[in-house]
Amino acid sequence: MIDLYTWGTPNGRKVSVMLEECGLPYRVHPVNIGKEEQFKPEFLAISPNNRIPAIVDPEGPGGKPLPLFESGAILVYLAEKSGMFFPQRNKYVVLQWLMFQMGGVGPMFGQAHHFMRAKKDEIPYGSERYGAEAKRLYGVMDRRLAEAAYLADEYSIADIATYPWVARHEWHRVDLAEFPAVKRWFDAIGRRPAVARGMAVPFLN
Repeated sequence: MIDLYTWGTPNGRKVSVMLEECGLPYRVHPVNIGKEEQFKPEFLAISPNNRIPAIVDPEGPGGKPLPLFESGAILVYLAEKSGMFFPQRNKYVVLQWLMFQMGGVGPMFGQAHHFMRAKKDEIPYGSERYGAEAKRLYGVMDRRLAEAAYLADEYSIADIATYPWVARHEWHRVDLAEFPAVKRWFDAIGRRPAVARGMAVPFLN
């Protein structure tokens, strides 16, 4: 059983969605970043960059335990372990859109969240700068999804990585009606039962 160290953020939900989609058994260890639990020594031993998510697979390569951090790396690992959602005939297109999420969507949407929501007193320059960049990235996705059902033609880790960030579109003041192809893609992915289960992790009652 894979140990998942996570919290309810887009990056954390990438991995829980992937685990649900692959049907891999896993155990959740909530890491409350609001209480700075990501700085505890036992978590740093797994994720030295003090960021969630992280996993420990007790049956890693060669049958040895594998601790792994960085959500993109975890998605690639789980895809290769399960043989799912990383089609080899299209692997470089998948990686292209995965890197688009890792290098663009995640950092820029995250900055939009910060300036529009997290700051006690909103800084207009930050909101305008990152809000505009978020909308530009939505435009890139919309043009791509107008010609393909999914980012890399078929459902893949690129979509799994991107969906949880788009799920917070209201946080960065984006109306999905302005991006109809993205909305069609978003609604289709949201109907997948495994996605709904993964988006609810960690299960906190």
